[in-house]
Amino acid sequence: MSESILFDLTGNVATLTFNRPDKLNSFNVAMHQRMSALLDELEKPDSSARVLVITGSGRAFCAGQDLSDRHVSANAEAPDLGESLEQWYNPMIARLKALPLPVVCAVNGVAAGAGANIALACDLVMAARSASFVQAFCRLGLVPDSGGTWHLPRAVGTPRAMGLAMLGDKISAEQAASWGMIWQVVNDDALSESVRTLAEHLARQPTSGLAKIKHAIYASANHTLEEQMALECSLQREAGKSSDYREGVAAFMEKRSPNFSGK
Repeated sequence: MSESILFDLTGNVATLTFNRPDKLNSFNVAMHQRMSALLDELEKPDSSARVLVITGSGRAFCAGQDLSDRHVSANAEAPDLGESLEQWYNPMIARLKALPLPVVCAVNGVAAGAGANIALACDLVMAARSASFVQAFCRLGLVPDSGGTWHLPRAVGTPRAMGLAMLGDKISAEQAASWGMIWQVVNDDALSESVRTLAEHLARQPTSGLAKIKHAIYASANHTLEEQMALECSLQREAGKSSDYREGVAAFMEKRSPNFSGK
């Protein structure tokens, strides 16, 4: 059997590819276990990865939860969906947000339910023009999860977030970009190359500094201005002691391209 998530490490770019195309890359327990193990590897101090790309195989990015993995019948006790969130989805989203390297999402097709919210948890989202996003939870009597109710209002504002969550309408990649949900839309046949170019660019940058940028921007949602400026001061103090800062200054003074190490 093929792996439910494929892993590739080329240079300093790690790529995770959701690989259940016949199920629109929807998550089951085995897929969650595989995702958790791969994040374990990426979190190791000796990992050579400096950028993570997440994408899907086939015609979907991810359709969220595999409902056949949690069948509900009239004669059976309903599954505890909150337990699944606590065990699998919530830790995955938290780990992606905290991962000390840029996480790029390449949305190659439909991103629905938790699949849409996994994409929104990534740092930079690039989507194929034919891709789409849908918060399908309301059609099942459920609530957007996997961080959806946190990310959506911050990305598109409360009125649009409420409409997306309560109506469950599918929106195009172009509309998602125009609303500020994602970074960029490219033609379908250019997605792979565009994402690779972006990831390779990021991998050459001072990724330790990029991790601090990520930390600061995500922390700002819960900080006052004074608290955020104090965090900036702390992170800047750390960044100023880094090898990459010294290399950046040296390259600027010597009028050459920098050779960052990510440290």
